[in-house]
Parts: sequence; structure tokens; C-alpha cells
Amino acid sequence: MARAGAARREGEQPARGSAAPPLAGVAGGGEGAALDLDRLIHERMRLAIVSALAVNESLAFNDLKRLLETTDGNLSVHARKLEEAGYIACAKSFEGRLPRTEYRLTRAGRTALARYLDHMEAIIRATRDR
Repeated sequence: MARAGAARREGEQPARGSAAPPLAGVAGGGEGAALDLDRLIHERMRLAIVSALAVNESLAFNDLKRLLETTDGNLSVHARKLEEAGYIACAKSFEGRLPRTEYRLTRAGRTALARYLDHMEAIIRATRDR
């Protein structure tokens, strides 16, 4: 059963001004802790790309597109942002006469994903502990 308010426990009303700020103690602390998330990874499609590459050594563009059920343009735009940030690496080659684009997660990308996941876990713990 969902609670009516984060500070409310078993029918108690929080005293005004006495409740701890939301997410105090989360990495970054204070009310802005959730805003400290890596905004580059936090976007749904970019998180999906980084997550898919975290569990695969590399993925071809078409395999990644199929896996994420997205369009060429959507994948291209988000992959480019991740590549510009140094989170993924892109290798272009040819298979016969067909171009092939292969992506892999870089060390910086793996570190950023681990930091992002740690931050999300801290937010979840802080929310559940309330």
C-alpha cells in the first residue's frame, strides 16, 4: 500500500519544518541529490544503450537498434552524445560492401554507469528508509 506522504508513518503527520530534507544523506545530499544524477546517462534511451553495452562486449548498430526497438535516427543521436562524452566508442568498417558500425562501452562509460547505479541505489535506499 502506497503512503500518502514520504514523511508520514502509520498515520503520523509530520511537524512543519522538522522533517529531514528529502534524500538527505544521498550522494550529493540535500534536496538536490536526485538532480545530481548524470543527466547524460539518465535519459531513457542513453541508459538503455549504456546498459546493453555493459553486458555485451560490443554491439553492431543494427543489433542495438533491434534490441532497443528504436529508429535509426533516435539511436544515432543518442549514441553520438554518448560517444562525444567518451562513454562509448564507435568503430566503422565494411563487411563486403556494407557499412558496419560497432559500439562498445569505454572504461569512462563503465565508470559513469557504476556511479549512476550507485547513486540510484542510494536514492532508492533513502526513499525506502523513510
